[in-house]
Amino acid sequence: MSPLTAEIVQQDKLREAMERGVTDAELTEIARQIQPADLASFLQDLTRPEALRFLERLEPDLAAEVLTHLDPEHQYHLLDHMDPESARAVMACMPSDAILDVAGAIHPRQTEILLQWLPEEYRRKVRDLMTYPDYTAGSLASVDYVAARETWTVDQTLAHVRKVGPRVEVVSYIYVLDAGGHLVGVVSLRELIVSPGNQLLSEVMNREVITVPASTDQEQTARLVARYDLVALPVVDDVSGRMVGIVTVDDLLDVIEEEATEDIQRLGGTQPLEEPYVRAGFFTLFRKRVGWLLVLLLAEGITATVLRHFEFALMQVVALSFFIPLLIGTAGNAGSQAATLVIRAMAVGEVGPRDYARIILRESWLGLALGSVMAVAGFIRAIMLAQSPLVALTVALALVIVVTISTTIGTILPLIGRRLGADPAVFSAPLITTVADGIGLFVYFEIARRVLGLD
Repeated sequence: MSPLTAEIVQQDKLREAMERGVTDAELTEIARQIQPADLASFLQDLTRPEALRFLERLEPDLAAEVLTHLDPEHQYHLLDHMDPESARAVMACMPSDAILDVAGAIHPRQTEILLQWLPEEYRRKVRDLMTYPDYTAGSLASVDYVAARETWTVDQTLAHVRKVGPRVEVVSYIYVLDAGGHLVGVVSLRELIVSPGNQLLSEVMNREVITVPASTDQEQTARLVARYDLVALPVVDDVSGRMVGIVTVDDLLDVIEEEATEDIQRLGGTQPLEEPYVRAGFFTLFRKRVGWLLVLLLAEGITATVLRHFEFALMQVVALSFFIPLLIGTAGNAGSQAATLVIRAMAVGEVGPRDYARIILRESWLGLALGSVMAVAGFIRAIMLAQSPLVALTVALALVIVVTISTTIGTILPLIGRRLGADPAVFSAPLITTVADGIGLFVYFEIARRVLGLD
C-alpha cells in the first residue's frame, strides 16, 4: 500500500470513528496512529465547526503537534475560536518557536491576547525571544530544551529527563547551565545512559560547546548546523552570554527551503513572495513581477540604442542581422551560467571574499575556452547561411569576445552585490542577460565595422 493510500485509509477510519461517536480517549488513541502532518491535512478538509470540535476532543499535546503543521494564521484562527480552556491547554503544549511564528503572523493586539493563555514563566521566556529581530537565530530559538546543573548526578539528570522529556523538542542533548543561566557544557543522552549513576555531570559533560549568537543570520545558522551535523544548536545572547534556547534541525530545514525559494524567485527576475504561490493573489503576483519587467524593459533600451547606432552596418550587410539572435542568446546563456553557479556557491558558503579574485580569473579563462568552441560552431553556421568568409569571421570573433565578457560579467555582478551588502540573487539571470545583450551587440558591430570595412 502506497503512503498516499495508507493516509486516505487512516483518515477514513478517523472520520468513521467521529461519526460513530466514540469517546474522546478512543478518538485520541486512533489519531495517535496517524502522523501529525497527515492529521493536519485531515483537519483542513473539515468544516470550521468540525475542525474545532476535533481539536477540542484530542489530548492537548497531540492537538498542539497537529497545529504546528498548519500555517501560523490558520493556527491562530483555530485557537481563537476554540473553547478558552481547551485553547489554553493546547497553547501550553505548543513549542515556543511555533508560538513565535503565530505571534509574528497576527496583529500585536491579538498577540497580547494569545500570550495571556500561556503559563506565566513560559510567557516570560517567549516574550524574551520576541525581542530578537526576524530571520536571526534568536527568532528561531525554542526554549523547550533539557537544562541541568553540573552538580547533579547522572541518575538525577536522567530522572529530570523523564520528567520534562515529553514537553521538550530534543532530548538527545542535555545543556548544563550555571546559576546565571550561562551554558557551561553539554552532555548527550547516550553518554548519560552509559555513565555510572553516581557520577557528576561536571565529570561527564563536554565543555567545548558549539554555540551561535542570537543575532546571527538564520542562513548562517543553518550552515553551522550542516557543517557540524548537529541535531540542535544552542543560541546565546550576544550581550549577556546567557543561553536563549536551541535551534533544531527541523526548523532550519524550513529556513533552507525558504532561502532557496527566495533565491530561485530572484534568479527568475521577480521579487520574493511572502506567501505560497498558490495563495498569492492576482495583484500580489502582478506587483511582485511588474517592477522587474519595467527595469529590464528600460535596460533593453540599450540594445535598441546600439542597433540604431549601427544601422548603417545593417543596411550595407544585411546578413549581419541573421546572427543577432544567435549572438545575444549565447552571450546571455553564458552569463547566466556563470551567475547561477557563483550565486549558489555563495549561498551555501563555498565562496568568501578571499576567493573573489581567483573565481573571476578562472571564469574569464572559462569564458575564453567556451567562446572558442562557440566560435568554431558559429563560423560553420555563418558560412552555411551567409556564404561569406568575412561575415563568418566576424561572427566567430564576436562569439569569442562576447562569451568571455558575458561570463566575466555574470561572475562579477553577484560578487559586487555581496560586497555592497545586497542579496547576490538580485543580480539575476534576466538582468545579466540584458546587460550582456547590449555589450554583445556593440562588440559584434564594432568587429563587423573593422573586419568588413564598413563606414
